[in-house]
Formats: sequence, structure tokens, C-alpha cells
Amino acid sequence: MAFAFFDSTPFSRNKAIVFVFISAILWSTNGLFIKLIDLGPLTIVGVRSAIAATMMIALYNKNLRFNWSFPQLAGALAYSGTVILFVSATKMTTAANVVFLHYTTPVFTALLGAWLLREKLTRIDWLVMVVVMGGMALFFFDEFTPGGFWGNIMAIISAVSFAFMIIALRLQKNSSTLETIILGNLVTALACSFFIIKEPPAVIDWLPLLYMGTIQIGLSFIMYCSAIKYLPALDAVLIQTIEPLLNPIWVFLIIGEVPGLWAIIGGIIVLAAVTIRNIYTNRKQPVQVASAV
Repeated sequence: MAFAFFDSTPFSRNKAIVFVFISAILWSTNGLFIKLIDLGPLTIVGVRSAIAATMMIALYNKNLRFNWSFPQLAGALAYSGTVILFVSATKMTTAANVVFLHYTTPVFTALLGAWLLREKLTRIDWLVMVVVMGGMALFFFDEFTPGGFWGNIMAIISAVSFAFMIIALRLQKNSSTLETIILGNLVTALACSFFIIKEPPAVIDWLPLLYMGTIQIGLSFIMYCSAIKYLPALDAVLIQTIEPLLNPIWVFLIIGEVPGLWAIIGGIIVLAAVTIRNIYTNRKQPVQVASAV
């Protein structure tokens, strides 16, 4: 099986770094392609999820085990909410705003972990939360359209939804979590089917949509999940910062979209605070945060 190649191939630290590095670069192209495709956000995310689910099912086929447990179903719904909100937000505000606001996921994961899993919050967690909230507030200091304002709000909610998904994945313990992601993509495709029928992609749209479904979501997720268990947490944390750094750069270079000054300052604060917190808390723990939305 194709997926077995990634799971069974011996991994050195350097090979794992390359796989996670490539995954982060692929994820960073998300904002650019969402901006380039001249379709509604629900059509884009629905088609992309249908393609991604088809690819993952084809590659993993007989190894899939759907147990229909509450964490699996809750994680699938949270994943669906995340990608729908993320893509919609990217259509409404700048790609930089969305990716930096979405990068606050670890903060919300810590809060939800304390609430749902009775995990203890550390002093650095509380400090980072205060700093991140201050950085997030700066995003709303720029002048933008009402759509831009609500795009920022949707980006924040997508980070909360993604945090719920991470908690759901952790509740599944040693069981495979790929099924949750596949279910999430299937739920997304079904939820957006009306919009796909109402606004079917044109021939010119299919190439970027195929890239997003098979490469930007499908392949990157497979590579990341295959390599992350062989990589020290510190390395993974540092590599993952590539995504929020490159995402707005691609959009600027190709489309010329420039985020506001306050958003740039807020993004730097959020990126620095979350990265420092990840480095500190994940020195002896597996990395809990991925992207691929």
C-alpha cells in the first residue's frame, strides 16, 4: 500500500526534518491558492476536502478503522468547522491576518485542556495568553472593511475549533487518528455539497483544486504524520514556524496583498509568544500542534 511506504520506511532525524519541512512549505501555500481560485470559499473547501478524503482512503484503504466513538466524531466535526472557517476567513481578510490568528491554537488548546482534561496551566501558559491576547487585539487596529473585521473573527474561531480537534485527537490515545481527519474531510465535502452544485468549478479551477486536495492537504498530512514521531519536539516546533512566515510572503509576491502595520506587529507578537511557549513546554513532550487547514 502506498501509505505503508511512509510508515515502514526507516526514518533518520534528517529525513524526518525534511518531511516536516516540506509539509510546512506545502501548508504555507494555502492562503495563496485560496486567493487565486475565483470561487466561493465553501465551494473551494468542499471540493478540496472531497479530493483529500478520496486520496487518503485510496492510499490507506484496508487499514482504516472507524470506531464511531465520541472523540472521533467530535474531532471530525471540529476539523470541518476549522477548515470551513479558515478558508472563509482567508477570502474575507488578508492571508497574514488569518494565519497569524490561527497560530494562536496552542493557547486555546491549553485552555481547553485545563477545562476538559483537567490539565494544569503553568505560569508561562498564563503569561503567553496575556501576550497573545494583546497581539490579537492589534489586528483590529487597522482600517478595513466590515468583511475584514469578520474575517479576523472567523480566523480566531477557527483556531478555537482546531484546538477542540486537537483535544479530540488526544482523547483517542493509541488509536489511529487518520480516520478522524478523513471523516472531517467527508463531513466538510457533504456540508458544502450544495455550494459545489450551485457554483461548480470551471475547468481552469480544477488544477489548483487538485493540488490543494492531493498535495497541500493529502500528501503534506501523510508526510507530517509519518515523520513527526521520529523528530525531537524542539526541531518540529521551530520547523512549523515556517508556515505562518511563508504564507503571507507567497500572497505578497504573487498577488501583492500587504497586511496592515498593526497586523504585522500583532503577528510578530503572536508568532514569538506562541513559538517560545511551544519550545518551553515541548522540550520533553510530543508536539501537539499541526496545521494543514
